[in-house]
Amino acid sequence: MTAAILLIDDNAVQAATRQTILKRAGYYVIAAMSPARALEQFRDGEFPEEIGLVITDHLMPEMTGAKFVRALRVTHPVLPVMVISGLEEAETEYDGMDVAFRLKPVMPENLLACVHGLMGRSGSGTVAIPVR
Repeated sequence: MTAAILLIDDNAVQAATRQTILKRAGYYVIAAMSPARALEQFRDGEFPEEIGLVITDHLMPEMTGAKFVRALRVTHPVLPVMVISGLEEAETEYDGMDVAFRLKPVMPENLLACVHGLMGRSGSGTVAIPVR
């Protein structure tokens, strides 16, 4: 089984659109609107499936994507992460964090190509990182 994708975005419309694209491509997607809550779920092992990729927005009300990724890297240093932002200058905030940075708008074919590449890093088609 392919590991799940965790999709974090405070914009419900954008999250639902990306979730639909990914699900139609055969991925199991878990959506979260709060990066702080997602970190709690990682810490407490609350995800129903192993997370193999995180896709996060950059600008969110309670925590930026950069702050989220810094916190995530403490416990999951090699978990693939894709950051999506409308701000080109935000890319420098992710220096040294090993993320795939994409500018909005991300067309469906570009989203899927990046996801396929990130999910296939291990060579087996999945990257399973235990959440407990």
